[in-house]
Amino acid sequence: MSGLVSSVRRALYRKLFDLNTRSGRRFEGMCALFALLSVIVIFIESGVGTQYHLTFEEWRVFVWLEIFITLVFTLEYLLRLCCWANPAKYVFSFWGIIDLATILPLYVMWLWPEISLSYVFAWRAMRVLRVLRILKLLRFMPSLRVFWNALKSARHQLMLFYSFIAILMVVFGAMMYLIEGPKYGFTTLNASVYWAIVTVTTVGYGDITPHTPLGRMVASVLILIGYSVIAIPTGLITTHMSSAFQQRGHQRKCPQCQQTQHEHSAQFCNRCGSKLPG
Repeated sequence: MSGLVSSVRRALYRKLFDLNTRSGRRFEGMCALFALLSVIVIFIESGVGTQYHLTFEEWRVFVWLEIFITLVFTLEYLLRLCCWANPAKYVFSFWGIIDLATILPLYVMWLWPEISLSYVFAWRAMRVLRVLRILKLLRFMPSLRVFWNALKSARHQLMLFYSFIAILMVVFGAMMYLIEGPKYGFTTLNASVYWAIVTVTTVGYGDITPHTPLGRMVASVLILIGYSVIAIPTGLITTHMSSAFQQRGHQRKCPQCQQTQHEHSAQFCNRCGSKLPG
């Protein structure tokens, strides 16, 4: 009996959640579409009463749509629990937590409707949790693992660079606090460091601006430094992504002849012509 259950579980997993199968890719694509539809509904719903004014019948359509989408995601969550070899591992994994967090709000509002009436913050938190459904789209983008691996590979260089930038922000903020002072809006060191961060990122809100010639010179230097805040991390991540793509291409193995040396963009084996796994 247990063997039959295990075989059914494995077959269901291959059919629904294995991205190497056509049915698995279709199921993930359907879930991604539902996630996108759900987020669109939530954004429209957030403007009801302020930007949009719906009739009762129109509002009912949105409510039933949200209920239907939540039930679909609930079914998906239960199926994943049934199909996973180790359900507890899935429940406490990143995707398991996201899947559960995005279906809980509707059930919480059903069981405790007074929360949405008495606690505005809790009501907004429920909306934010539902917006996390957009993360489900990442499941349909396995190549993003390359980007994540590139970030992990470059983490030491990035931490070193941003630590250096953080020290510069404190130094330049202190300089501007000394040069400009409270008279021109640099009332505290906190405000001065905030100005330095806004300036180095080339955002420039304009709520605090230097007025003295020396202060403007310091601001000009900070703006020039700001270009490195974008250029250096971009170069680091691009280098590591390029290495990750090359490594991934070399590791792709043909299921027929076991050949591993393939270009990243290759769809078919360069030895036997069989279709390569995605």
